[in-house]
Amino acid sequence: MARRKKGNPINGWIILDKPVGMTSTQAVGKVRWLFQAQKAGHAGTLDPLATGILPIALGEATKTVPYAVDGQKSYRFTVRWGAETDTDDAEGQVVKRSDVSPPRDAIEALLPSFIGEVMQTPPAFSAIKIDGQRAYDLARQGETVQLEARPVQIDRLELVDMPDPLTSVFEAECGRGTYVRAIARDMGRTLGCFGHVIALRRTRVGPFREAQAVTMSELEDAANLEDGGIEIKTMLRPVESALAELLEVTVSQSDAARLARGQTVLLRGRDAPVMSGEAFALSKGTLIALCEIERGELRPLRVFNHA
Repeated sequence: MARRKKGNPINGWIILDKPVGMTSTQAVGKVRWLFQAQKAGHAGTLDPLATGILPIALGEATKTVPYAVDGQKSYRFTVRWGAETDTDDAEGQVVKRSDVSPPRDAIEALLPSFIGEVMQTPPAFSAIKIDGQRAYDLARQGETVQLEARPVQIDRLELVDMPDPLTSVFEAECGRGTYVRAIARDMGRTLGCFGHVIALRRTRVGPFREAQAVTMSELEDAANLEDGGIEIKTMLRPVESALAELLEVTVSQSDAARLARGQTVLLRGRDAPVMSGEAFALSKGTLIALCEIERGELRPLRVFNHA
């Protein structure tokens, strides 16, 4: 006999505006508890110091997490010049100091060299695994962490404010695996003044934006209402929200049944897509499967359970 899963079969996305001081794991655990959901995961870790967009997938939405994680991310972050820390942010210990205050024109002249595909060494305090252990665990134990530089994509990096000579505010748009803390560290080293992040906010993850976000307080308030079970569910976004960059294919109920059984469906009619690649299939507004289109056929890669 199959073991019954604990919790409710809640499916969808919560676009959380994560508060400062909370880890991504804690945020996922709290949201899962509020919904009493069977399963939960997140699309891209945010440091405890950071705030902003943390998409949390519940139930069947966890099958779409990779599509959100691979999407472009946007940040607004503040750098304090004059000191580098071992964590590259304000939570660490200062390891290097400088009396240099970088002028605005020097900072702006530097920015183009950080745009495009660049080589970046992740911070020692990061979630990257080394021989099965997280780098930040090894760093906290006092071990010297050596991480290899790797290519990352930075599409935009702009200086948007300088409230004082030692503080600069930036906005960035970048791809998966880019560390904003490393950008600050490397800019500081290049400018000869050192630097670290003192504030960081993520404003976009793939298709998810700030306007869609809800706070933890709003979720808690909704859950505490008399009809909280209904109220909090109105904050859920559809499972397919993470698939905005994929082609949407509408199929009949009979074809939906075939896809649900793992069978290939022939695309016919003048509205049939002529492209190839990944897509997702809907039937009467219900997400059926993640698919691959090839030679006029729709082949299911991942089927969704709506029981």
